[in-house]
Amino acid sequence: MKIGIYSRQFNDTVLPYVQQVFNVLVQHEVEIYVFQDLDQFLSGKINISGAYKTFNKQQPLNGVIDVLLTLGGDGTLLDTVSFIRDSGIPVIGINFGRLGFLASINKDDITAAIHAVVNNEFTLDSRVLLTIESENQVFDGDNFALNDITFHKRDDSAMITIHAYLDGELLNSYWADGIIISTPTGSTAYALSCGGPIVLPQSGNIVITPVAPHNLNVRPIVLGDDSVLTFEVECRSANYLVSCDSRTVVIDNSIKFSIRKAAFQLNLVRLNNETYLTTLRNKLLWGIDARNY
Repeated sequence: MKIGIYSRQFNDTVLPYVQQVFNVLVQHEVEIYVFQDLDQFLSGKINISGAYKTFNKQQPLNGVIDVLLTLGGDGTLLDTVSFIRDSGIPVIGINFGRLGFLASINKDDITAAIHAVVNNEFTLDSRVLLTIESENQVFDGDNFALNDITFHKRDDSAMITIHAYLDGELLNSYWADGIIISTPTGSTAYALSCGGPIVLPQSGNIVITPVAPHNLNVRPIVLGDDSVLTFEVECRSANYLVSCDSRTVVIDNSIKFSIRKAAFQLNLVRLNNETYLTTLRNKLLWGIDARNY
């Protein structure tokens, strides 16, 4: 099996766990591919026995690696969307961050998780992505989001007005700090913090959640993922922010955007002892009532 390893820079306190990852992969005689920036960061910090290869974000990975392993938090795993794209390569995350909802493997379970992956003891959990398009192509081709796409004010003192259209028909004009357009995967991220509903991954929905709306009658709305959404933004300042997962750009208010379901999905590795509901309970304490314990 060929396994790629991707990560951002991280605190040296997790280096023993990184060393463990490489040791276990070597024990299983896995062909290792290390992200170039990570290889440079780890130089002299850990010992990787045996030969390995490197890769970069511009390199096509389809047919090169079988699985991509991320070391970090959910943000690190989200980074992979921009270069995994439509390759179908499964992604699994070992959590070195805080919550670890997507990167769900705990540091203490590294050995067991890698053993399961190498022995094909897992299933693939396909997740819908969103794509955002405009005349200017402001994201330079990296216009896909696994969690959410957001429109947000840049000026701290004034709201923005976001005109939203559903399949060409006016849906609403939001007076707010911003809005979040999320996938079911993203329903447990930023949208959850703004009062949005939890939506199961395979439900086939897109959720629009306003951020601090100046209207008591505006609430999150759940739409079918076959919808095409169009947005126009008005603001007092010259520009506002648009984010595609963790990638943010500054936009002037003359640009119109359309958002729809992407033509491909991302395959997350789910170990056979994991379910979405157990992750909800363990990570978000879903349904936990202290009176019962």
